Amino acid sequence: MSTERNSRERLSLQQRFMMRFTVVDSRGTVSFVAPAHLMKAFAAGCARGASDALDLLRVASACDQLAVERIRRDLHIFDEYHTSNRTEHLETWLSHESARRPFRVFDHVSRQVSLRPEGAGLVVFNLLRQRIVQVQNSFAELRRRDRGRIRRDGKPTPQLYRYELPAEWRILPERAP
Repeated sequence: MSTERNSRERLSLQQRFMMRFTVVDSRGTVSFVAPAHLMKAFAAGCARGASDALDLLRVASACDQLAVERIRRDLHIFDEYHTSNRTEHLETWLSHESARRPFRVFDHVSRQVSLRPEGAGLVVFNLLRQRIVQVQNSFAELRRRDRGRIRRDGKPTPQLYRYELPAEWRILPERAP
């Protein structure tokens, strides 16, 4: 009994450090659940002018290559089986654990899932409107200017990266002065 409880507690702890990220760009919307520390890496990607979801992932891979490669790989798998013209299995995909893996938003069902918080919450990176919307964030405060720790093979290193969002970017909700 205690082993089962420890396993549930460990899973609960892991889930607290995961978060849903939804990225809106000119090609559409991508959503996935990933380690919450990537929130800063994605903000760094916005600060460096990422133009679309793949570019955002490219920039973030310098901060945590292992986590970002998993996202890219799983998005590639999703793209092999689903397109905006071929969505017959999309609802089944989204009703299982697969909904935590990367997917593209094609309809109202996938849009609803893309806006469902996971673990520590939900953050939407709208590259078109230059907005970062913290729908729910119990992980850490996202700042306009900050630093994060670079990870190698999934483990934190002593190296840091820094970012500062340009003035035209907004983080919502805005902090009270």
